[in-house]
Amino acid sequence: MKFSVLASGSTGNCTYIGADGVHLLIDAGVSGKQIQAALEEIAVSGESIDAILVTHEHSDHIKGVGVMARRFQIPVYATEGTWRELDKVVEGIPESDRHVIKAGDKLEFGELTIEPFTISHDCNEPVGFNIYEGETKLTHVTDLGYVSERVKETIAGADAYIFESNHDVEMLRVGPHPWNVKRRILSDKGHLSNEAAGEALSEVISGDTQDVYLAHLSPDNNVPELAELTVQTILQGAGIQVGEDVQLHQTYRKKPTPIRSLTRR
Repeated sequence: MKFSVLASGSTGNCTYIGADGVHLLIDAGVSGKQIQAALEEIAVSGESIDAILVTHEHSDHIKGVGVMARRFQIPVYATEGTWRELDKVVEGIPESDRHVIKAGDKLEFGELTIEPFTISHDCNEPVGFNIYEGETKLTHVTDLGYVSERVKETIAGADAYIFESNHDVEMLRVGPHPWNVKRRILSDKGHLSNEAAGEALSEVISGDTQDVYLAHLSPDNNVPELAELTVQTILQGAGIQVGEDVQLHQTYRKKPTPIRSLTRR
């Protein structure tokens, strides 16, 4: 399995997942032009994309869905609740390319199996994804207000995580957003703080886990170095040696992460 976080942050999100003969996108929340440029940077063409899997309907996850789907005739997969909202803003996707998924499904794309799971966020039927190639497991989960015990059980023991670390609580409290927005971000249907991300990861990382990509960082209420330091401190306090047992990685709003080939240890 190969993957690259093409864009990540409150301004837009898109991730590439690939295996032999299979090329997928999770979300397309930046412009089609930026997605194509990022794909070219990792030597993947837009024409080769087999499907777009949508986590939820917020604009930073769907901005480029219509453009990419229409330009390259790419099927789009989303929950029924997400489709109800997508239909209000995304046009021109033919019925044959519209696919409804639900939590607990097993979606087969060549060597890859995708399993959506329910998360807590202020939108209509959002999901995260576990992606499998044989025994190798990649978990992609952002935009969740808290990590429930059920989600922890679902994502435990992945070989790699693309995991939300949205904000530093104190930066958010003193930051520029109005209080109603701050309250929403801090709620159980908002976004994970650096501390909450570290605590959740400390409970789900196993001896198989190799990489954690800290994703969906706020440009106003976080900085990558602070997110990384906070998560690292919590993990090391739990006995997980960052840099030895597990590697922490930054993600970027305007450039892709280097493509990573993932196999089970």
